[in-house]
Amino acid sequence: MPQDASQTVVIGSPQGLHLRPAHAFATLASKFSSKITVTRDADSVDGKSILDLATLAAAEGHTLVIHASGEDAEQAVEELAALLAELAQEEKSAE
Repeated sequence: MPQDASQTVVIGSPQGLHLRPAHAFATLASKFSSKITVTRDADSVDGKSILDLATLAAAEGHTLVIHASGEDAEQAVEELAALLAELAQEEKSAE
């Protein structure tokens, strides 16, 4: 039975959601069968598209909502939110 799941995340990376984290996000999102969207303010994009994610221009401190709809929605949202937190930690550690 299809499920819906959402989680709000705050971009913690000093460089924001640039192409490297967008690529990692889209790659992970593509492993799930659920439809995944990412919303910033009034803009919603396909979470499986690197270019769509880049158009959000999400900088450090911006709030995003990750939404998934499908059989593995809860797992997808949890793993994608964790990925963004992990990538932010890596970038902060590299500074």
